[in-house]
Amino acid sequence: WSWSGSAGHRGAHFRRGNQATRREGDGPIHSSFMARSQPHDPRTVLAVSRALTVLREPDPHAKAKKTDEVREEITSWASESEGLAGVEEVNEFDLHEIPDKPARSSLVRIVPPRELKSLGKGGSLNSRKAILHSLTHIESWAVDLSWDIIARFTIALDLPFGFVLDFATVASDEARHFSLLRSRLEELGGSYGDYPAHDGLWESAEETSASCMSRLAVEHCVHEARGLDVLPQTIGRFRKNGDEATAVVLETVVYPEEITHCAAGLKWFAFLHVRDHCEGEEGDRDGCLLEIESLRIGETFSIADILERHGFDRAPLIESFHSCVRSHFHGRLKPPFNEEARARAGFTAEFYEPLAG
Repeated sequence: WSWSGSAGHRGAHFRRGNQATRREGDGPIHSSFMARSQPHDPRTVLAVSRALTVLREPDPHAKAKKTDEVREEITSWASESEGLAGVEEVNEFDLHEIPDKPARSSLVRIVPPRELKSLGKGGSLNSRKAILHSLTHIESWAVDLSWDIIARFTIALDLPFGFVLDFATVASDEARHFSLLRSRLEELGGSYGDYPAHDGLWESAEETSASCMSRLAVEHCVHEARGLDVLPQTIGRFRKNGDEATAVVLETVVYPEEITHCAAGLKWFAFLHVRDHCEGEEGDRDGCLLEIESLRIGETFSIADILERHGFDRAPLIESFHSCVRSHFHGRLKPPFNEEARARAGFTAEFYEPLAG
C-alpha cells in the first residue's frame, strides 16, 4: 500500500472530513457524459453490495480470501450489465450504510503511534519480523481502504463501472501482498498479531471521507508514491541481511503493483476533475473522459498530455491536486523522490515538487 517515511508509520497528516455527498469538490457531478437513467448500472449496485460484505468481515485472512472471490466475480461482469443474478435482492438502503470503520479482529493490539518502538534496520531477526509485521498490517488495511472507496463513492458520485474494476483490482493486489508477507512472517517464526500497530491508515481515510478527489490525491497518490520512494531501501535491507526471499516478494510483486495503485489514484482524480470542473470550458470534454476511463493502470500514461490533446489546460488539474493535498495533508512532502517509479505511474514532478520541503 504505502509507507510514510518508514514501514508502518503513515497516516498522521490529515484533517477530518464528513460523509460523501452528491457533490464532489466545488463542482456539480451531473454532465451529459455521465447522465444515467435510473436505476444505477446493476454491476455497480452489486459491486457496492459485495464491497460491503468484505468491509464487514473482521478476520483478516478471511477478508483476503473474500477479496479474491469478489474481485473475480466483479471482473466477470465487465462484459455484461443486464440479467445479473442477485441485483433484485440488494437492499438499496443498505448500499448507503457505509460502516464508520471496517470490521477488524482484535488480533493486533492497537496503540498510539508514539508508543510504537523503532522497527530497526533489519539487522536482527526480530527487526526483520517487526518490519514484516508492519508491512503486513499496512496491506491488511489497504484491502479495506480499496473496498471503502468503492462502497463510499461509486454510487454517491455516479462513477462508472471502470472505477469499480480498477479498485477491485487494487484490493486483490493488496490481499495478495497481505497473504505473501504474512506467509514470510510465519516462515521466520512469527505471526500476524505478534507486534502492536496503530490505526493511522483508517484515521487518514476518515479525514478524506467527504471528498473522493481528496481521498484519491492523498491516499492513492501521495502515500502510494511515498511507498515507492522508500520501498527500494526496505528491499535492500532485507537483501543485505540475508533475507532474499522477502526481498524478492517486495521487489517482484509488491513494488511493481504499487506503481499501478498510484496510477489508479491519478487516473480517477483526473476523471473527476474533468467531469466536475471542466463543464462549460472549450474542449472535447466527453472525448477526454472516455480516454481517461479507458486507460489501463498497468501502462504508463500522461494525464496532462491527454487533457491538452482534448483542448484543456493542465494547470487547473495540477492546482486542484495541490489544493486537495494542502487541505488534507499536514506538512510538506519529503524528498528524495523515486522519480522513475512515480513517472511510470504518470505521477510526474509537476504534481509533487511544488509540495515538497
